[in-house]
Amino acid sequence: MANKVAEIQEIVGQDAGAYWVSNLWDTYNHQRRTWIEQKKELRDYIFATDTRTTSNSALPWKNSTTLPKLCQIRDNLHSNYLSAIFPNEDWLQWESFSEEDDDKEKAQVIEEYMAVKCRRSGYRNVVSRALYDYIDYGNAFLTASFESRHKLSPMGQKMVDYVGPISHRISPLDIVFDPTAESFEQSFKIVRSLKTIGELQLLAEQDPDQSFWLDALAKRYEIRQKLGGYSVEDFDKAVGYSADGFGSFYEYLMSDYVEVLEFYGDYHTCDGEVQQGRLVTVVDRTTEVRNTDIPTYSGKAPIRHVGWRLRPDNLWAMGPLDNLVGMQYRIDHLENLKADAADLIVHPPLVIRGEVEAFEWEPNAEIFVDADGSVTEATKSLSGLIQAQNDISILEDKMELYAGAPREAMGIRSPGEKTAFEVSQLQAAAGRIFQEKVTSFELMLLEPNLNDMLEQTHRNMTDSETLKVLDNELDIRVFQTITRDDLVGDGVIHPVGARHFAEQARFVQE
Repeated sequence: MANKVAEIQEIVGQDAGAYWVSNLWDTYNHQRRTWIEQKKELRDYIFATDTRTTSNSALPWKNSTTLPKLCQIRDNLHSNYLSAIFPNEDWLQWESFSEEDDDKEKAQVIEEYMAVKCRRSGYRNVVSRALYDYIDYGNAFLTASFESRHKLSPMGQKMVDYVGPISHRISPLDIVFDPTAESFEQSFKIVRSLKTIGELQLLAEQDPDQSFWLDALAKRYEIRQKLGGYSVEDFDKAVGYSADGFGSFYEYLMSDYVEVLEFYGDYHTCDGEVQQGRLVTVVDRTTEVRNTDIPTYSGKAPIRHVGWRLRPDNLWAMGPLDNLVGMQYRIDHLENLKADAADLIVHPPLVIRGEVEAFEWEPNAEIFVDADGSVTEATKSLSGLIQAQNDISILEDKMELYAGAPREAMGIRSPGEKTAFEVSQLQAAAGRIFQEKVTSFELMLLEPNLNDMLEQTHRNMTDSETLKVLDNELDIRVFQTITRDDLVGDGVIHPVGARHFAEQARFVQE
């Protein structure tokens, strides 16, 4: 057995880079285990159809109804956030930082180019999913890359499908970093992803710069062949680490999936040297397949983060629904208490005295009793039932308030007559939390992500492209050939949807 263990350990031995990257992932992923469990409980309440799948299942009620208040607040926040960010087609603006680039035509070309690429790459859908992360997890992550896709025409000719920058959502469960760092940008990041063998094979064949995946796949096939003569038990004794989401590391290696860990940041080598701005890619937690400079002008990872409610000295932010789970628990508790009480009122317990023959409790039932026997309903009261209903209404109203949902947007307003100025003042105050949160999402996540997409274009665009742009003199859209130089300038792209939304609302009110 000892020989088998040694042989297996040699076959699946870890590279130096794979060892410290996978250990770093395990350490920081384990440290946030309590946070992950809290998010799982929140997810159970959001998507629950009854209380049997939530922590309310422990309560001794016959009824198991859940009132989906958390789900309704989530949908309300998401729809209003998305409507505020994309209020119209003109939600992008280019701001130049130099007199040389302060040109109206250049600004228009950049804005038109980014607007077209955002529409064609499905940017709105990516932002929509990031908003769900912002609400559910309190943290949202986006990254940018450059993509070149082609398709075959009916005549068999190769045609361009999409060439340009693209944004990707990173699940909060698939990224770790140092939460005690001064800022997210200053911390290292490790992003985990699962890809199929076919996906990696295709990447290596289509992009010469990603040919390193072939070496990783070759080693996977080699490990599979060598492990054919060993049992699962032998393997479990030899290997003490596992891939997330698989029963065992043996099952993972025999599957068609490849786990990829990508490290971005600085690290300290064994010989005392500090490597700065490095991208280290590890597959199967055993093989380092890439160790290169981060491919950005700044040398920083093109990964952006925003938090809903920031914590002191902890970069993992809190979400709007986190501290409402207990209130959802209370609402479901009262609802099922009320339902059980209503059942008791409609079908009350019976008090039977003396000798009474067996009977069915139903309309027009005949009950035969002796001289000393009787059948009566147990006493009951409606006061608790009414109080439970009132408590539910109060709790639901408070949950809306605590989540910062825009109440006026749902048609909710305080009672009483008001002047136009009073209405404007109340609406501005009621939506202040909402406006601050959606503006933070724009400034901290969307703005740097859009500029990362523009940078990816600077770095990867090789051929000119023809797009429809607005001709200011003729006031019509015309086709214009755009080159890489047309998109290079000293400035930034600003998403101004939410701020435009607030200004427009204020203009209408005042």
